[in-house]
Amino acid sequence: MNEPEGVWQHCTNSAIRRAARQLGQLYDDVIAPSGLKGTQFSLMSQIALAGRDGIPLKPLAEAMVMDLSALGHTLKPLTRDGLVELIADEKDGRVRRARLTATGAARQAEALTLWRDAQARFDAAFGAERSAEMRALLGLVSSPDFAKAFRAAQPIR
Repeated sequence: MNEPEGVWQHCTNSAIRRAARQLGQLYDDVIAPSGLKGTQFSLMSQIALAGRDGIPLKPLAEAMVMDLSALGHTLKPLTRDGLVELIADEKDGRVRRARLTATGAARQAEALTLWRDAQARFDAAFGAERSAEMRALLGLVSSPDFAKAFRAAQPIR
């Protein structure tokens, strides 16, 4: 199958964004019965890792590679729907923490079952070993160390 000429064949950023849009659509289709979008599921899964104490918003935003305003925008429907709650930190009342409600934990668990199906489909189509390798590479690209190295790199003239 010949792919049409596109900017993504020359630009890593465009190629990753294009692939992310397609994967997002495919995963969204599989987890749709949960009522969550992939971005919401990922965010809720990251919050779930923190357990009952929740996670402060700033480290959550950093983990998700989002700014605080984008995080707030993504959290808004989840808090409105009673899936996530924002609570004051016990040690510092100025710090807000996100945690799943009981309803949110149940919804995240439901979506996790659906996500496992999507992940199995991806691994079957792409190869489980290549899938793991790609996640490792993308983890590097989304790391603070990579961002620091990218910013420090001298442009080629």
